[in-house]
Amino acid sequence: MSELSERAASGSFPAAANAEAEATKLNQGALEFMLGAQRMMFEEMVFLGDEMLERTRTEMHLFTEFVAKMASAHSVRDVRTMCQECGQHQLDFLRRDSERLFRHGERMIAATSNLISGRSLN
Repeated sequence: MSELSERAASGSFPAAANAEAEATKLNQGALEFMLGAQRMMFEEMVFLGDEMLERTRTEMHLFTEFVAKMASAHSVRDVRTMCQECGQHQLDFLRRDSERLFRHGERMIAATSNLISGRSLN
């Protein structure tokens, strides 16, 4: 007990200084993690809004094209051709949309991995 009071009087507590520095480092890491997670969530919300707007715009374009072709169809053969073309356009749209979402998923996995490992998100 006298040794402890002597150390306290002399101010030589290296373990306490190391513990304080370690706690500061841990708090800094936790803060960076939380800010990174918050930034990722915000970016995801912006991405979702942009994707919904772009998808709506594309769907409206496809629907307008469908209505215009339907109005110009005068025979069963024209209707069949129009359905094939519009179906192909819809399939192309779904393919591009799926590829875009897949690439976004890859970027999200990489960003999450970087966030967890403590590397920069950029």
